Amino acid sequence: MNSRPSDLIRLAIPNKGRIADPIADVIEKSGLHINGGGDRQLIAKTVDPHIEILYVRPIDIPEYVAQGVADIGITGRDMVAERGSDVVELLDLRMGKARLVIAVPEESEYVTLQDLSGKKIATEFPGITRSFFSDHGVDVSIVSVSGACEAAPHLGIADAIVDLTSSGTTLKTNHLRIIQDVFHSSTWLIANRRSLLDHKEKIDEISLALESVISAKGQCYLMMNIQRNQLDEIRSILPGLSGPTVMEVASDENLVAVHAVVAEERIYQLINLVKRAGAKDILVMDVQRMIP
Repeated sequence: MNSRPSDLIRLAIPNKGRIADPIADVIEKSGLHINGGGDRQLIAKTVDPHIEILYVRPIDIPEYVAQGVADIGITGRDMVAERGSDVVELLDLRMGKARLVIAVPEESEYVTLQDLSGKKIATEFPGITRSFFSDHGVDVSIVSVSGACEAAPHLGIADAIVDLTSSGTTLKTNHLRIIQDVFHSSTWLIANRRSLLDHKEKIDEISLALESVISAKGQCYLMMNIQRNQLDEIRSILPGLSGPTVMEVASDENLVAVHAVVAEERIYQLINLVKRAGAKDILVMDVQRMIP
């Protein structure tokens, strides 16, 4: 699998799991369209003849990248930490955010980390869990499980669990309460150290394309025409990223066009404010990519 042309970059991404679809979506929006691909396909081509996609399990991506089977990869930071793989973290894609937490049954007497001394801890992350308790001087027994970790205390398999949560809802549903955070995770672009030296320009190109999509999330492009004498008031309403862009309009009405990138969550309020200030011909557009 590692035999390939020297100028070919291999990007490893999850073949399944909760972050697989969002990752594929970011790649598509970055302009790096994937030709084919799917659950049963191992390797897929992209529109760039120098980049191909490798589909593997999320937990395997850090080691595939570390060993040079893939030059770069996208996976959860928790997976990187669990494997202890020697890779370079390039870019936080700010998706798949979750916390790895210690949770115990609601009715238990466990309140602090020290209360778990000598207890059994069930987890899908034995590496991170073992290191965490060791660093805090608490001796525990690790019970490795795969899936349905939250059921372990109720089945008598363990006294507590270390599991991922984003909202805490699943833990509450299973009558578990959090006593401490262990690790904060999100989805990262990672790189093989050697590949980063040999293919830095191409890897930087991919990283910038992905970053432009992430930066554009939650942003809108707002355009309007206004009378020149209304410009100061509109500027005070629309600070934008670096201040609004103002351009001349070929018109007899002494108009200028004002363009600004604004947070999507502010659009509802801003449209009303600029309309009251005299703006007209207002347009709102999605921002697909944004490069600061």
